[in-house]
Amino acid sequence: MANQPLRFGIKTMPQQTTYDDIVRVWREADAIPILEHAWVFDHFYPINVPDTTGPCLEGWTLLAALAAQTDRLRVGVMVTGNTYRHPAVLANMGATVDVISRGRLDFGIGAAWNEQEHAAYGIPLFAPGERIRRLGEACEVIRRLWTEPTVTFQGKYYQLTEARCEPKPVQKPYPPFVIGGSGEQLTLRVVARYADIWNASTSSPEEFARKSAILDEHCAAIGRDPASIERSVQIIVNPTDLAASREIFRGLVKVGATHLIFYLRPPFPEGIARRLADEIAQPLRDEFGTA
Repeated sequence: MANQPLRFGIKTMPQQTTYDDIVRVWREADAIPILEHAWVFDHFYPINVPDTTGPCLEGWTLLAALAAQTDRLRVGVMVTGNTYRHPAVLANMGATVDVISRGRLDFGIGAAWNEQEHAAYGIPLFAPGERIRRLGEACEVIRRLWTEPTVTFQGKYYQLTEARCEPKPVQKPYPPFVIGGSGEQLTLRVVARYADIWNASTSSPEEFARKSAILDEHCAAIGRDPASIERSVQIIVNPTDLAASREIFRGLVKVGATHLIFYLRPPFPEGIARRLADEIAQPLRDEFGTA
C-alpha cells in the first residue's frame, strides 16, 4: 500500500446519546479538512455495554440526516449488517444517500454478527459460512443495481427479476465498497473481489499485517492488484489520553493501514473533532506523510 495518503475520519457511536449531539460533532468535523470521512454503526440495541435497553438510533436513516447536515465529509455506515435488509432494498437506500450527499457515500457492508438483535427481531442469523456467502451475493446484486438499467439475478440466496434502482448513485461507476471483516478463507475472498476499502477487525499490528498479506494472496488469485484496496482500521479513542490512541494508530500505519477511523463513545466532549485532528491526525501525517 505504498504511496497512499493517510485518510482520517471519525465514527460516532449512535447509542445512549442524542441526534443533536451527533450533529454537533459531525458539523465540527466537516469544517476540519484533515478529517475526510465520518461514520455511524448499524445496530438496533446498544452494544458493548451492560445495559442494552437504552436508546440507539438506526444507522441508515441517521446517515441520511447527517449527509444533509454536512457539505464535505464522506459519509458511511461502518458497517451495514447484510442480514438486516434485502440487498435490493439496501441498494436503493445507498443510492438515495449518495444523491442526498451529492456523491459522498462510502458504502460499508459486512456479514453481521449480533445474536441479540437477530433473536429479538426474528431475523435469521445464519451460520458464518452462509452469512459470508450471502454477503458476496449481496455485493454482486448491489453493484449491478447501481450500474445496470435492470437486473435479473438467480442466486442461491437472492433472486431478482428485471429489478430497477433509480435514481442511480451520483458516483460513477458506483460508491466505493467498504467491506468489514477478517475471516481468512471466506470474508477476505469477498473483500478481494468487491472491496475498494477493507476494514480490518483488529487493533494488533501483527494480526493486521498477517491478515493483510492473506488479502494480498486472495487478490493475486483473481488477478487483482492488492494496492487497489485501501486498508482501514477503527479504534475506540480515549478522549482523556489521545496520545495513547495515537500510538495505537501509529503501529497500524507502520504495517500498512492508511484509512484511519477515530471511534468515539458517547458522551462526546466539546471540541473533540478539533482535538482528534490536532493531537492524532496531524502528528501522524507529519510523521508518515504517505504510508
